[in-house]
Amino acid sequence: MSAGSVAVVVPEGIEVPSWDLYELSIPCTVFGKPQPDLADPWYDLRLCGTGERPESNPAAEFGLALRTRYGLDDLAGADTVIVSSVPDACVEDGKPLPQGLVTALRRAHDAGARMVSLCTGAFALAEAGLLDGRRATAHWMHTAQLAERYPKIRVDDSVLYVDDGDVLTSAGLTAGLDLCLHLVRRDLGAHVANQLARRMVVPAHRPGGQAQFIDLSVPATDDEGLGPVLEWARVRLDRPLTVEDLARRAAMSSRTFYRRLQAATGTTPLQWLLNQRLVRAQGLLESTNLPIEKVGELSGLGTANNLRHHFLKQVGVSPGDYRRAFPRATSESPPPFEEQTR
Repeated sequence: MSAGSVAVVVPEGIEVPSWDLYELSIPCTVFGKPQPDLADPWYDLRLCGTGERPESNPAAEFGLALRTRYGLDDLAGADTVIVSSVPDACVEDGKPLPQGLVTALRRAHDAGARMVSLCTGAFALAEAGLLDGRRATAHWMHTAQLAERYPKIRVDDSVLYVDDGDVLTSAGLTAGLDLCLHLVRRDLGAHVANQLARRMVVPAHRPGGQAQFIDLSVPATDDEGLGPVLEWARVRLDRPLTVEDLARRAAMSSRTFYRRLQAATGTTPLQWLLNQRLVRAQGLLESTNLPIEKVGELSGLGTANNLRHHFLKQVGVSPGDYRRAFPRATSESPPPFEEQTR
């Protein structure tokens, strides 16, 4: 049994240069390249064209059209359907979306597919009525238009993505990558998602608005020789650690260590420690049935109340709600720290 089939809607025309091409490449990269050492078989990716003739494409003079093996009728047979974008004219000028696409999206949802949009793809899900009464997001440049055009949607422009169970939406550009990796995490677990993210060289933390289930676990590129001391800290997260402890281990002054870590990771030592402890807590919540109090202790976040405080602030949900979103927890004992960080 594979990780599931993923059908990606290929826009009728892609202008060059364009964000559309970038956002289309994200699900192709995440779900289309086999990763046999992580999960075998991997996802079954299908690119589904909208059926528009290339010569009718308004971007034909300065763009490209993609020939696909699958069409809109194939959306209904997929486990997950992703709309990476819609033509700019449908967003900026209110041009109607192809009715065939709207109908196909409704049929796929009715057939039980998990529906996903990246950036302006939210307009397609909205037109199909799949976002009515739900919280959703899109690129912040387009959320005002989305809210005005579809008043039944609770549009949130402050988050990277929204997971509403069977319907998920993301902001634009690399926020789509966050959401696609989140899907892998839901389907195959934290370890697979983390390893895939490492291979894609995803940074550890993106400042700005926080989203539900943001993964902070992938280390940034380290050009300052800090790798050994950071790895030393990761396996001791349940112990009291200070900036002075880390600086002494790195044989640097506290001021030099602070400056180099901030340059290498984009964050301060204390925020880095907090992020790593949240990662540890995420892994424990996903992979064990340990009490919340024990998760707080093993992650170095202390009491259950302190764990809840940081989870709500940084991740956006309570530890209990987070655990319920990952029903794979079966173990009563924590995995070793090395397994969480490798």
